[in-house]
Amino acid sequence: MATLDRLSSLMERFHVRAHLFHAGALCGLAQFDARPGRGFLHVLRRGELVVTHRPRSGVPRRIEVAEPSLLFYPRPLAHSFHNPPAEGSDFVCATLDFDGGARHPLARALPPLLVLPLRAVDGLEQTLALLFAEAERVRCGQRLLADRLFDVLVLQLLRWLLDHPAEAKLPPGMLTGLSDPKLARTLTAIHEQPGADWSLAAMAEPAGMSRSAFAAAFKQHVGHTPVEYLTQWRVAVAQALLRQGASLKTASLQLGYRNASSLSRVFTQSVGMSPRAWLRNGGAEKGNEPRLPQPGAGGGR
Repeated sequence: MATLDRLSSLMERFHVRAHLFHAGALCGLAQFDARPGRGFLHVLRRGELVVTHRPRSGVPRRIEVAEPSLLFYPRPLAHSFHNPPAEGSDFVCATLDFDGGARHPLARALPPLLVLPLRAVDGLEQTLALLFAEAERVRCGQRLLADRLFDVLVLQLLRWLLDHPAEAKLPPGMLTGLSDPKLARTLTAIHEQPGADWSLAAMAEPAGMSRSAFAAAFKQHVGHTPVEYLTQWRVAVAQALLRQGASLKTASLQLGYRNASSLSRVFTQSVGMSPRAWLRNGGAEKGNEPRLPQPGAGGGR
C-alpha cells in the first residue's frame, strides 16, 4: 500500500477548500448552522465542551469532549457548542467547502461526524503547531496560510482514516474500500481512468482476485456492487465536468460512453433528471445526488 496513492486522483478531481473563521476562546453557547455543501472542522486545543445536535440528525444528541480533539463534520449538520461561560475553550475552526456539495464523493463516504482525540491521530503535531502559531497573532498572509494549513490537516486526517478504518468506525463505502489493500488497487484505477473498459474481469484483475471473490469483497467493503459503484463514479465525474462547462459530448468521450445519448440515459437514471435539466435546476448547488442504478445500467457504453 505504501506505493499506492489512494487520495491524489480523488482530491484533484473533487476539491475540498478550507477557510479559517475562528481562533481563540469560545465562551457560553456557540451555534453553527447547516448550509448546503459546507462542512466544518473544529480543533479543540484546550478546555472541555458539550456538543449538542438536533433530534433525528443521525448523530448523538449530546457529546461531551474532555480532551484536545478534532471534530469533523463533512456534511451540513447544525450543531452547538456549550463552553464554560467564563474562561471558555480554545479553538481553531474552519468551514469546509466541498466541490459539488452533497455529491462530493468524500462527503458521501464519511460518517456525519467524527470526534477524534488529537493524541490518537499520528502525524498531526507539526501541522497543528504551525496552525496554532498562525492563529495566535495577525501577520501578513495569515488567513491564506491558515486556510492552506487546514487543507493539509484535512489530507492528513483522510490518510489516517484510510489506515485506521476500524478505529474510525467507518461504515461501508469508498473509504473502507480504499482501506483494503486489494480493493484499493481497483478503486484507484477506476478513479484515475473512469473511461476505461471496466468489465467485471477488468476490475477484478488489479485486485488479483477471481471475479466472484472480488464482487463479494467489493460489496462487503464498499456497500455497492462494482457496476453500481462504477456508474456512480462516472456520473459524479460527469457532473463535475458539466459544472466546469464541458459539453455532454466531451464528458461522454472522457467517460467511455459511445455518445452523449448513452451518457444522458445513465445520468438521467442515476440523478432523476437529464443533464440539461440538472444544470438548469442549479445542479452545481443543489443536492441532486446520483441514485444507485439498476443492475446492468453501469455499462451504458
